[in-house]
Amino acid sequence: MTLLKLLYVLIPLFSLFSVLAQTRSEVKSYIIHVKQLDNNNNLLHYHNSFLPPVPTSNDSFLYSYKHVISGFAARLTAQELEAMKAKDGFISAHPDTMYQLSTTHSPSFLGLYPGNGLWTQSNQGKGVIIGVLGTGIFPSHPSFSDVNMSPPPAKWKGKCKFANTTVCNNKLIGARFFNSASQLGEDSPLDQYGHGTHTASIAAGSFVKNACALGNACGTAAGMAPQAHLAIYKVCYKSAICIRSHALK
Repeated sequence: MTLLKLLYVLIPLFSLFSVLAQTRSEVKSYIIHVKQLDNNNNLLHYHNSFLPPVPTSNDSFLYSYKHVISGFAARLTAQELEAMKAKDGFISAHPDTMYQLSTTHSPSFLGLYPGNGLWTQSNQGKGVIIGVLGTGIFPSHPSFSDVNMSPPPAKWKGKCKFANTTVCNNKLIGARFFNSASQLGEDSPLDQYGHGTHTASIAAGSFVKNACALGNACGTAAGMAPQAHLAIYKVCYKSAICIRSHALK
């Protein structure tokens, strides 16, 4: 009976030690910040000097950084990381992070909010005309609604070359196409490929509520300058090929 009680005590202890040992030997990715060298001639050698002589992981060293930060990325165990902290030049280490794409949340990720802060102080591009050279535009897209948009600046002398010129508005104030060199017969600024529409909405798309991409990243979508006007110049055609003479025009 005494032996049985002893086993009940020892088995959980052995399990705990096993888990602790496994945790200590588990390899994870870290971003390591180190002191900057006076010159970068031996940067890779310098970064590698922080690693253990025989690292646990065969692909321990991942990246070397010199522009945004001074440091490197590496796959390490907790023990290897602790040993690294004692080395001269070490500053700090942070676990690597994975981020999920979230298209409609880019403004809030950048700290931009409609009600206050830098976005409001900048007037969200009000009075600015953004010219986009690309595959044209799909004018009925909700990103190009002119609700709450001011009229274009008085200096604007652009043209709307859609067959139905009423598709242009206070947001989409101009749309032209240049296709003499390509001779493809696409005599319209209408976007056949989607790229121009996409880039224009990123730059100056109006606020669109309940926007989703295949059910993902739902939220309010907006360009970086939602109060700016758009002037579209279609210079790219079949297979999204852009011809220099079109663009120079």
